[in-house]
Amino acid sequence: MFDKCKPSTAAGGPSKIENAKIAVVQFQIATPKTDIENSVIVKEYQAMERIMKEERKLIAEMVKKIVASGANVLLIQKSILKDATNELSLHFLAKKGIMVVQDIERDEVEFICKSIGAVPIAHIDNMSADKFGSAKLCESARLSDDTKIFKITGLKESKTMSILVRGSNPMVIDEADRSLHDALCVIRSLIKSRGLVTGGGSAEVEIAYQLTKNLTNFSGLDQTIFKAYAEAL
Repeated sequence: MFDKCKPSTAAGGPSKIENAKIAVVQFQIATPKTDIENSVIVKEYQAMERIMKEERKLIAEMVKKIVASGANVLLIQKSILKDATNELSLHFLAKKGIMVVQDIERDEVEFICKSIGAVPIAHIDNMSADKFGSAKLCESARLSDDTKIFKITGLKESKTMSILVRGSNPMVIDEADRSLHDALCVIRSLIKSRGLVTGGGSAEVEIAYQLTKNLTNFSGLDQTIFKAYAEAL
């Protein structure tokens, strides 16, 4: 479930895809840009037309490769320096019925891939079905207060899940988040070690009781030491 990233519908793209083949991409579906800031001055209309023609050709080729791969949902990683898509690429992808979800945070990619069974794709030439995740449904939905979310459901053998925390203000949400975190830490500890130690000082009381009970097994200085330790507990 995503509360910030939603399907792009600006160019008429779909907001619901069934039997989704999901690709997590880390490259831009747009015209290449340099790593440094620069300006290109075009003085003739013919030159501008050639640039636009090349741009359309480049993006069309990228979209053809995506369509040929069989992917119908793209989760695109957020880029700091470059735009992940442009109007032209969104238009072409929408015409092919491919859902585009942009601005996936870099630190969420690992969790998403583990959830949907995908492998991040760093280059357009690496688009292949064995790297895609799958789900029964990807859709944009509304909650009761008209809040929009994007959710992926019907995952195969997923070992993760999203928990949607809602509240009247940020302080309530933060408190609920902390409570959930504490509960998850307890479950994690129980999975790592099946033993359970009771609280409230009961473990210390039990140790002190057993030491006191067995003081007769010791003599002299040892007995004094064990008695003092029991009393300290």
